[in-house]
Amino acid sequence: MQSNDQTHGQNRQELTHLPVPSPKPPPKEPRFAALRAWWDTAWKEDGVLQNMWGDVLSAPDAGIRHMAPWIRAVLMVAGVSLAVLMAQAAGEVALEMLHQLLTAVPKVQVGADTSHGVFAVVDQPVRTYIAQHSAGLPVEGSTVYTLWLLTGIVGLVLGYLSRNNGVRAMWAAHGAATLWMVWTTTPDTSRPVAAGLTVLAWTFLSTFAMRGLTLRRRMVAERPANVSVRPEIHVHVPAPAAPADQHNGCPFKD
Repeated sequence: MQSNDQTHGQNRQELTHLPVPSPKPPPKEPRFAALRAWWDTAWKEDGVLQNMWGDVLSAPDAGIRHMAPWIRAVLMVAGVSLAVLMAQAAGEVALEMLHQLLTAVPKVQVGADTSHGVFAVVDQPVRTYIAQHSAGLPVEGSTVYTLWLLTGIVGLVLGYLSRNNGVRAMWAAHGAATLWMVWTTTPDTSRPVAAGLTVLAWTFLSTFAMRGLTLRRRMVAERPANVSVRPEIHVHVPAPAAPADQHNGCPFKD
């Protein structure tokens, strides 16, 4: 007799409609796992960091010549960077001191008759020229006049002491600029005399600034050639003669 109990079938149908659980995702690797693995490998025997640490420890005993190349490169970069920073700081200090020196000079009455004698023939036209052409500059005329004086003094002194061609070129440019200012500012009636006195003064001072300068080509004394003499005796040894054929050139024996 068939049972009317369908509870088991209903439960089976209900189980077929239940959601299937999704598979669990794989566990995530801990953060920075690759970095930690590389770190552990680098500190092992013959690892990168292990070898570098050995180079650092052996650097004091090895010296500059025999230390690892990467340590020398690091030291070189650090030294160059330090030198650049020191040069920059020294340049800023020098520029600040120069600015204070130029701004602390007394107010020169540019364009006024403040000089006397023969020096006034050159000085007064220079003052007048600077006063006329320094109105739109960010510096005062007295500062420009002080720079003109300093340039001439530096060119004269360093040209006498160092005999450097660059310093002599600066001295020549200073003299040409001075002559141009005198020629431009002096009245027409006295312009040739003022220019002539300026050239004479510059020529006289050039005997000190251009000391040792010559247009002749320097001839270097001939030096004895450094020849090393090696006495050697060459004996000609003739090559041994070929043995005579015992069978008069016959390749076969009797």
